[in-house]
Amino acid sequence: MSNINITESAQTYLKGLLEKQNVDGIGVRLFVSQPGTAYAETCLAYCRPGEEKRDDEQVALEGFIAYLDQPSLPFLEDAVVDYVADKLGGQLTIKAPKAKQPAVAFDGPVEQQIVEILTGEINPGLASHGGEVRLIRLEEDVAVLQFGGGCQGCSAVDMTLKDGVEKTLMERIPVLKGVRDVTDHSQRENAYYK
Repeated sequence: MSNINITESAQTYLKGLLEKQNVDGIGVRLFVSQPGTAYAETCLAYCRPGEEKRDDEQVALEGFIAYLDQPSLPFLEDAVVDYVADKLGGQLTIKAPKAKQPAVAFDGPVEQQIVEILTGEINPGLASHGGEVRLIRLEEDVAVLQFGGGCQGCSAVDMTLKDGVEKTLMERIPVLKGVRDVTDHSQRENAYYK
């Protein structure tokens, strides 16, 4: 099982919620939406029979099964699902410290250097505009990048790419021959500058 802690109090609380659904075999599904970005959210949802996915990791708990979304597993590492009772009933909390961290699943140190520069230096600046950029792959020493949030469809993205991202990466990582943006910038609804 992945290193995820669903506390006894959370299991008891969830079991009670599931019993109220009156659906045999209902469980819960744990996943991260927009993992590895500043907008990542850890989600817990009902999982009715037939809604589970083939590659889900299944965790048998007291009276139900938790289905862990396979692509979310690196982002759920060290997550804690807890329930704390209080005077108003209580609160279920999910803490996933790695949900917003980019998953470095690349082949070598060049990719890791790119991810560290994007995460530590470039994305904090883009975040002020609600944007972010991430490495998709390294292709013949060219960093293939994708913008998201306020950067997707932004009219200033070419300037951001050339004067900011590309300049920084190429200065810091001499083996890089260039960067390429594979973002679909026709989607402009969240763009910072239209």
